[in-house]
Amino acid sequence: MNTPHKILNVSCYKFVALPDAAALRDPLQARAVAAGLRGTILLAGEGINFFLAGPADTVRGFVGALRADARFADLDPKESWSADVPFRRMQVKLKREIIRMDHPTIRPAQGRAPALDCATLRRWLSRGRDDAGREVVTLDTRNAFEVDHGSFDNAIDWRITKFSEFPSALRAHKHTLRDKTVVSFCTGGIRCEKAAILMREEGLDPVYQLEGGILKYFELTDGAHYHGGCFVFDERVLLATDLSAASAENPM
Repeated sequence: MNTPHKILNVSCYKFVALPDAAALRDPLQARAVAAGLRGTILLAGEGINFFLAGPADTVRGFVGALRADARFADLDPKESWSADVPFRRMQVKLKREIIRMDHPTIRPAQGRAPALDCATLRRWLSRGRDDAGREVVTLDTRNAFEVDHGSFDNAIDWRITKFSEFPSALRAHKHTLRDKTVVSFCTGGIRCEKAAILMREEGLDPVYQLEGGILKYFELTDGAHYHGGCFVFDERVLLATDLSAASAENPM
């Protein structure tokens, strides 16, 4: 990729059983610090979630080393570029969940909801229907303040303030989703993956999760049907549809 920016930013997650999550923490911290990387790695019994930044070769080398563990062999990070490192330090944290839902029966490592690729979502949104002729709706599973910076056109937004509120919001509103094709989405895919599984458990069908989330949609499409920017939890704050840093005042 030709870019005037020299810092590669990656985000990635995988739901996979990690009974040794605590034992992984210190080696990963030492390896990342030695490589000069900054960002955050979250580890839990349900998997790994990370956001890293640094020179491209260094970042990709670190991800390559992670892939040497068979459990991480298929990691597929989302990439974006910046002029500077948007993180102040390197942290590896142990968590109960890599994304907190407080709903222990939802275990993505045991089976995902169907994933929808970005090109298909773009096509469906252009038509307003899926390939079977059903009405398509998008469900934003992010927090309200993130949604306020940008979202898909006419996306459903339940104004949650934290992801652990999603199950109760779903119970209150799921009747509005019946007889529709629902595509859940979030920044990078992690929240909408859990959300899609829960919706299917609650009897909704068809339900999809957007593969790779908004960031992958920006990477693989022209960003059509999305307005505003995508909030990210680093010093860039917002990314435009071309994955460049955008200001909160003018995200496009």
